Amino acid sequence: MNLTDLAKNFSTAEEAREFLEKQRWPSGTICPHCGLEGQSYRLQGSADSKTPVRKGVWKCGGCRKQFTVTVGTIFEDSHIPLNKWLMAIHLLCSSKKGMSAHQLHRMLGVTYKSAWFMAHRVRHAMTQEPLASKLSGTVEVDETYVGGKPREYGKRGRPGKDSKKVPVVALVERNGNVRSFRVPTVSGKNLKQVIREHVDPKAAIMTDDFWAYKGLNKEFASHDSIRHRSGFYGRREGKKNIHTNTVEGFFSIVKRGIHGVYHHVGRQHLQRYLTEYDFRYNSRQITDGERTIMAIRRVGAKRLKYREAQNKMV
Repeated sequence: MNLTDLAKNFSTAEEAREFLEKQRWPSGTICPHCGLEGQSYRLQGSADSKTPVRKGVWKCGGCRKQFTVTVGTIFEDSHIPLNKWLMAIHLLCSSKKGMSAHQLHRMLGVTYKSAWFMAHRVRHAMTQEPLASKLSGTVEVDETYVGGKPREYGKRGRPGKDSKKVPVVALVERNGNVRSFRVPTVSGKNLKQVIREHVDPKAAIMTDDFWAYKGLNKEFASHDSIRHRSGFYGRREGKKNIHTNTVEGFFSIVKRGIHGVYHHVGRQHLQRYLTEYDFRYNSRQITDGERTIMAIRRVGAKRLKYREAQNKMV
């Protein structure tokens, strides 16, 4: 599926709804109220009825409640047609560095406010499941700063206390997945806590020579570092390639997207943008259409209200 196929085959909200039903319920309808599978039936209003039934309404044979395919999803209570939702998901999944709300607003013919909220809902759907396995093998770890220009610099060229830059840490499996997080500060306590939560103790850790990473060799299979301050960016010890080029490559995609596409990202929303870049990076080996389907299948049980999207994230 590409943009042309999407526009041709899902030009109406009804076609998009039927497609969404097949993706969410491939083995039969599931009631979002009681979880009963395969026991719901589609409501059909009679021709002479004074209160016709909306298209796409189902009724559960167990709890007797009505529902549609959008209940309990990022689409719930949205007045935007589903075909425009599918288009927005595809655009965000196929744009390597992201797509701004202003661009979605122009392309989809919705207000800027609606486009902004749609984009945040799609990013919310991209969130990885909390029970995902830990990163393993060789894992590169690095930290960076995202945001405006710093007013002053502290030790080792890092932004000072008055800087508006936001610290971010990323963990990347070589030839595998990435997980990136906003952190309050780049202290040893914060960085090591993230590493412990997301990396298998049997993994080999690769970092730069930042002091906050000292002591990781006591908790993981091995810990090697590269001394960037001395102009070294990689070395080989036996069969081991010691570098952090993979995680730095991921950071380059994030920064080019935030500075070149979004221009400005609020501190309270940064984690959702990082989730978006994680999702595209982790699905980089499949096609744009397959990535879109993957995102669509994640829309369930992830409702996000406008007030929640505006509020600061923890």
